Amino acid sequence: MGKVNRMLMAIPFTTVQRWWRKTFSTPADEITSFYKPRRVDTEWLAHRDRFLWQRLRLWLWLVLICLLSFTLRDIYGLFFPLKELERLPEALTAKSLVINAVMLTSIIIYLKLHKTKLGRHRPDLLFLGSSWSISLASQLFATIRGFALPDTIGWSLLFLSQAVLMPVCWIIHLLCQVGVLVYYFGVNTVLGLKTPIPEHPEIYNVTLILYIFWFCAICDIGVYLYDRLQRSEFYARQELESAYQKLKVAEAKYRTIFENAVEGIFQSSPDGRYITANPALARIYGYSLAEEVTANFTDIEHQLYIDPNRRLEFVRLMEKDGSVSEFESQIYRRDGSIVWISEKAYAVHDEQGKLLYYEGLIEDITQRKQTEEELRVFFHAVSHDLRNPVLGTLMVLKNLLAHPEENISISRSILERMIQSSDRQLNLINSLMEAHVSEVQGVILQRQNVQLLTAVEAAIADLEPLLTQNQAILTNLVSADLPLVNADPTQLWRVFSNLIVNALKHNPPGLLLTINAIRKDDKMYCTVSDNGVGISQQQSDRLFDLYFRGASIRNSVGLGLGLYLCKQIIHAHGGEIGVNSALDAGATFWFTLPIS
Repeated sequence: MGKVNRMLMAIPFTTVQRWWRKTFSTPADEITSFYKPRRVDTEWLAHRDRFLWQRLRLWLWLVLICLLSFTLRDIYGLFFPLKELERLPEALTAKSLVINAVMLTSIIIYLKLHKTKLGRHRPDLLFLGSSWSISLASQLFATIRGFALPDTIGWSLLFLSQAVLMPVCWIIHLLCQVGVLVYYFGVNTVLGLKTPIPEHPEIYNVTLILYIFWFCAICDIGVYLYDRLQRSEFYARQELESAYQKLKVAEAKYRTIFENAVEGIFQSSPDGRYITANPALARIYGYSLAEEVTANFTDIEHQLYIDPNRRLEFVRLMEKDGSVSEFESQIYRRDGSIVWISEKAYAVHDEQGKLLYYEGLIEDITQRKQTEEELRVFFHAVSHDLRNPVLGTLMVLKNLLAHPEENISISRSILERMIQSSDRQLNLINSLMEAHVSEVQGVILQRQNVQLLTAVEAAIADLEPLLTQNQAILTNLVSADLPLVNADPTQLWRVFSNLIVNALKHNPPGLLLTINAIRKDDKMYCTVSDNGVGISQQQSDRLFDLYFRGASIRNSVGLGLGLYLCKQIIHAHGGEIGVNSALDAGATFWFTLPIS
């Protein structure tokens, strides 16, 4: 039971202690001894010193005026005695004018010190000095005169004016109060002095002590709470200023992006007006300033689009999906010219779901459209100017071969070879027409199980005249016992043909060529090697790039799709391709294919 009682008795004490610490505890960087910070917060301390210095000047002037008013009262009392002063002891009234003069002099001195470097850097010392010069002047005078002076009115005015005008750093307020009270109660007690008031000669009583205690406590608590509030506001202003600076930096950064973007950036209202536009959009529309776009476009549907229904379709897609992407349209520029644009935008709604505006990007795709049209014309020409003649030749040869009774001046083997060659030419032309599609969705493959030896022999047979012309010797080491590969035979024939032709184009006559293939795990490793001039490392790094042409090209045979086409075909099969070479050391082109 004793232990339980002690615990119950400790609860109120713990609660009070927690409240006291929460209310009056000093933060980590608050002052723990007189003006000595535990963790220096220079910005806050500088702000507080500046505030104290400014308010101290106001307080000194107020004290000066107050003392002057009492001095004038004393001067007036010399010539015209005041009845309220008749009841005061003669010891007080006789020297009050002298005391006021001393205090006035001290205040004037502190006003002068306030303007000095010391006053600016240590306003706390001026605070203590000026306060004690006022409060202790009368006490020293009373001590010299041999009595104690309980100046409750003077103390009240002093402590209250300081708390109201200088509500920072409650410790120096407490020191001012303690200094005076220690002198009054301590020195007077030690010297055994009494007050000059006959009816109350004792220096202290319960009422006086309670009054002084609670008056000082209320002033100090008010100063402390205001100090904490001012501190919180200071840091809040700092954070707000920091956030504002960050916002300005972010705004400047995104403003730069907005102003310098290559694409046009816009916000448009649902009724067809531009709300904002960046300089890139102005350039696309043929204007010099973005403000001209927002000022001139009040009806996008009829002012911008060649086909007004495009704006209706834009709005319909927005209502349906909330966004559009690659929305291509033809528009009028300021000068009346027509260009193609591609829009990517989305709808912006408020918290209630109400549509506010559309915003997005606009890109000028006129050049791309022109390129697509040129490609369309090119493929049309290939189809009609190249494909049709080959088809005609192929039909004639097939007709000749279909009538064996008629006299044919060439052997059937040659005729069969001509048909095979025409078939491959047709396949090559068809693949050229597919080049545009393959750039977008890759090389189109017709996979089947293929024997490598057959594909290699077909390529060698078709290039036999070129090999003879270049006095090249080709050795085929590909074995018929190799596993089948899962590949497109036409595309595979194209790879071997291009690699052989590439070797012949970049080397002098008399070249030795070797074709080989071996199995490595689940891949077939194929090589086309030569003993030619070799390739530098710089050229090797770019050899398979689109449109790259190596040095020393002596011939121009084939379609010219070159090694870039080889890379596209091998990658489409799921393999890899590369070259091992050095100058004057020949070259070995290699690629891998999946085994069926």
